[in-house]
Amino acid sequence: MTALRWLRVQHDTHYDYDAPVELAHHVAYLAPRATAVQQVRGWTLSIDPLPDEWLPLQEGAEEPSALQAGLALPAAQHSLDSWGNQRLTFSHSRVHERLTVRSTFEAGLAEPVMPDTGRSPAWEEVAESLRYHAGAAHSEAVEFTLPSQFVPRSAQLAAFGRLAFTPGRSVLEGALALMNLVHERFEYQPQATSVNTRATEALSLSRGVCQDFAHVMIGACRSLGLAARYVSGYLLTQPPPGQPRLIGADASHAWAAVWCPDNGWLALDPTNNVPVGLDHVTLAWGRDYADVAPLRGVIRGGGRALPRVAVTVAPLDELPLLRSVPKET
Repeated sequence: MTALRWLRVQHDTHYDYDAPVELAHHVAYLAPRATAVQQVRGWTLSIDPLPDEWLPLQEGAEEPSALQAGLALPAAQHSLDSWGNQRLTFSHSRVHERLTVRSTFEAGLAEPVMPDTGRSPAWEEVAESLRYHAGAAHSEAVEFTLPSQFVPRSAQLAAFGRLAFTPGRSVLEGALALMNLVHERFEYQPQATSVNTRATEALSLSRGVCQDFAHVMIGACRSLGLAARYVSGYLLTQPPPGQPRLIGADASHAWAAVWCPDNGWLALDPTNNVPVGLDHVTLAWGRDYADVAPLRGVIRGGGRALPRVAVTVAPLDELPLLRSVPKET
């Protein structure tokens, strides 16, 4: 592929704990994927304090910086999950009162080819082909028709999905109509939901954030027997005319991808009502948010501490314009 745009991404997560943490185990999905329309270069991961696995083995040896450690991740803590995402696990057994994790990389993006929606099969035909039949060969997509932690199959989600997937409509036309329906019916409202909100709850509320928009769209597809997966990533947002791009002003993002046998996965962003394109950077994908949360863990101690997250997504030719104004989310 030939990249039409290169973006630099920096994702910072900060925890300031109310009480000392005695022991911590974390899982991170922060390594971006290479895809048919996305190249990745220069990924580094900085963790402060250093995880146990990165500490010097010999007493008195010079302790590497967190950024240097990120350039050579310990192989034992780096693996692929069931969907090919890069997963990192790390632990702290030393007492600490804060945690900072920074992921940086550059992504080269090509324009995805929009398939001919009129030439895709009817959605009922696709749903029937994805039903489990004993002894039949099944594609990877079948797994994404099943319910998951945050995306159950329900009559309510199916009824919502049928507003877009009308009888005989092609699966791609229906997916585009469903994206538009979610965008029109739902209000983007931070704090209306939490990371633990299920698709059925978000449907009842008709409000939420990108995670909820994606979960509802995925749930409506699966409740009709179609395959849809959750994609985590980043979105380049445009500053007002004449204003510089602010460090930390962009955001983590999420969208849905719907399966069509003739066209593969079609990635759609219901929050913004657009097919995924040159402003979207793919991080990981799974059944729902629970599979690919950027950072999660189990700690002993620490009290209550909410993360402060700042994300910067900037075209490489605009980097000199950045001003350091961190944003908390």
